Amino acid sequence: MKALKWILLIGAVMLAAVSCRQKEKAPKILVLYYSQNATTKAVAEELQTRLEADIEEIVPVQPYDGSYQETIERGRKERESGNLPEIRPLASDLSGYDIIFLGYPIWFGTYAPPMASLLDLVDLSGKKVVPFCSFGSGGLVSSVRDLAAKQPGAEILPGYGVRAARIASMPAEIDRFLKEGGFVEGEVAPLAAFPASHPVSEAEAAVFDAAVDGYPMIHAKATAVSSRELPEGVEYLFTAVDLPREGAPEMTPREMQVYVTVPRDGTPEFTQVVR
Repeated sequence: MKALKWILLIGAVMLAAVSCRQKEKAPKILVLYYSQNATTKAVAEELQTRLEADIEEIVPVQPYDGSYQETIERGRKERESGNLPEIRPLASDLSGYDIIFLGYPIWFGTYAPPMASLLDLVDLSGKKVVPFCSFGSGGLVSSVRDLAAKQPGAEILPGYGVRAARIASMPAEIDRFLKEGGFVEGEVAPLAAFPASHPVSEAEAAVFDAAVDGYPMIHAKATAVSSRELPEGVEYLFTAVDLPREGAPEMTPREMQVYVTVPRDGTPEFTQVVR
């Protein structure tokens, strides 16, 4: 009997030691972001809270504090000239982190210039990098492509993006995103893959038109669609083609993919555009 007690005690000690080692090996996570307004910051803070991670903001030496049009013009000039904004030194030592959640707003189809400045200064080789972004219509896919090209030694994991107009939906989407990625505990029902697309019906075209109505950057006609059930409604994946704009009839039509959700008892809204 005494021998059995000793065996059980030794076993408990070994399990405790293994548990301690596992905790010691837990990856160290940093949420590192640039936010020109509150949108990307809100996503970063939600991630930091859910992950219990460290967090740091990328700060330009010369802030983008002009009007909307002045900010657009400054960003355009920086992008075209390659003269990126100077940013303040980071307080965080990136070498001490295993996973970096990297956040930014989308400007001109990719990450904003302050993030470009950071990527010129650091080497993320060997790190797991999780992109996240906010945008007006889209840019997650193109920015991740640019990020992978800029930091070829990093392991770029699937990212998260949200329209600024849909920021209220972000916490629930982050919950699914982190659970699907295995970053936090919990299970979510897997989403079915989109089936093959088919030509849009009149009713489906009306869903597309309602979703993009009032958004000036999308002037397009849906040509094909597929859909799948979501826990909260239906998601459509439309293929659409640009329509001629007044004053620019010579514009070459471009094809795009537009994701649209229709909540139960709700109105259609597009979630992102991929060009």
